[in-house]
Amino acid sequence: MPELSSSTKELVNKYQLWKISLKPKEGVATIHVDEVASRVAVFYEQIRTIIDWKEEHLMRRAAIIRKLKRRFLDLEISDFSAQSISEPLVLELIRGGYFSNDKIAESKISDISKIINKYVFILRNNPEYKKGKTGVQFYAKILEIAACEIEETLSPSIKEMALIDFMFSQMQKKIRVNENIYSRGLLKREDTDVQIYIAVQRSLFKLDEPIISYNILRYKYSYWDNPSEDDLLKISQGIKKILKSIDSALLHPMQKRFYKICERFDTPYLLLSDVLSAELSENIAEEIENPVALENNIRNAYFVRLRDLGLKIKRAAIYSITSIFITKIISLVILEIILAKIFNEAFNFIVLAADVLIPTLLMTFLVMTVKMPSKNNVGLAVMETMKIVYDNEKKDFYDVSPSKKRSLLMRLILSLIYLAGATISFGLLVWIFVYFHFPITSIAINIMFIALILFAGKAIQRKAKELTIEETREGFIEFISDILILPITELGKLLSNTWKQYNAIAAFFSALIDMPFSSFVEFLERWRYFLRERKDDIQ
Repeated sequence: MPELSSSTKELVNKYQLWKISLKPKEGVATIHVDEVASRVAVFYEQIRTIIDWKEEHLMRRAAIIRKLKRRFLDLEISDFSAQSISEPLVLELIRGGYFSNDKIAESKISDISKIINKYVFILRNNPEYKKGKTGVQFYAKILEIAACEIEETLSPSIKEMALIDFMFSQMQKKIRVNENIYSRGLLKREDTDVQIYIAVQRSLFKLDEPIISYNILRYKYSYWDNPSEDDLLKISQGIKKILKSIDSALLHPMQKRFYKICERFDTPYLLLSDVLSAELSENIAEEIENPVALENNIRNAYFVRLRDLGLKIKRAAIYSITSIFITKIISLVILEIILAKIFNEAFNFIVLAADVLIPTLLMTFLVMTVKMPSKNNVGLAVMETMKIVYDNEKKDFYDVSPSKKRSLLMRLILSLIYLAGATISFGLLVWIFVYFHFPITSIAINIMFIALILFAGKAIQRKAKELTIEETREGFIEFISDILILPITELGKLLSNTWKQYNAIAAFFSALIDMPFSSFVEFLERWRYFLRERKDDIQ
């Protein structure tokens, strides 16, 4: 009978510790918020979810960042108190449904205060701040990392980090970097582990830049979560340089090579996590030592995850199209009305209806054409999972090789071909709209719609491949569609990234509704407590 690898045994132990951490602690005072106020806050947060929709696992931290920015407006105030920020922040997050009521210990509020004090210290003691040159982007980046630490403190990711460490240790052994990459200066040898670490996080849990940056800080500086005064001062002096090096690692040209490998082989790790997370028995280690039982459990986990993936794709399609409708379409239609008046163009409600229907039908088509993993994929998933669980004499290796060198002439030819494809794509779109007598402003708006929808649709199609291990081959039709559609999709990516910075409706909610609504919910909760006290007096 095959034997469990030492790294698998360590992973099992960490998952058992995670299960113990979920059990309620006796005699520990927990934070309670009023249920009625919570329902009102949850309703508002659901609206916000539609307005600035992100991947599901990023929504909670997005809320923390939003609420932190609102409460963290001025560091110059002399009576600054982390306690005055931390308690309302935690209460607001629980009311909004991001954390469970009566589950978080009251002691966490003081932990959050320490975190806030730490990042205020870093902001105030970095050389740029003293010169009055602290940039908005740097300030926002520090708050984003602070939000990651706050989320980790309120809901420790014991299980997720255990799986990341497990896959990271495996990929360090399996990924072989071609020596030409080092000799050509494409990657420094000492940066290889960081590139693998980033790729593992992106592939396993689709983590974004702030949380990966926070994890790299903890990876490089073991004292990050609990630094001494000297350590903290040292960090503050060099924080800009530290964050710049992390940004360089995240944007490294070789990162996509490492990510491609980790993305293809992340499914076995996710399935093993599902098996270990299930309530199978008190001694899970003994159960996974039996290959037959393990294989059945992996198959069950695969089909559960496949079903959940289908639901996630549908939900992502609904949220993304709703988000585009509420934020982008409303804003752009208003813009179209304004532009029509500026250019003295006749405003046509039929054209406006087409502006709404075209992206809807396109998104529907993209969702309908999503390809789920084939039947052969489950066998590969089971086999690969068994490989990482047991000690194996035969080791798999994944090679990272440099790109083939292209001459200047070849690069020029390829660029011209791509430009020709882009010209045909956009030219065809313009010709269709002109043929149906769409005004200039409407043509521009519709092209923007189509680009945004294609980008959102591609993201959903990529999500459908999360469980896919088998290599997929693209045919001639896919090749031609890439030539014609890729330039429009890239425009959608550019517009989407720009929209995140200038989302007028999200900014409107943050500036004019967030704070008054939060104050109203706090007042509602206090009013409820007041009424409760009056009832108690009557009794």
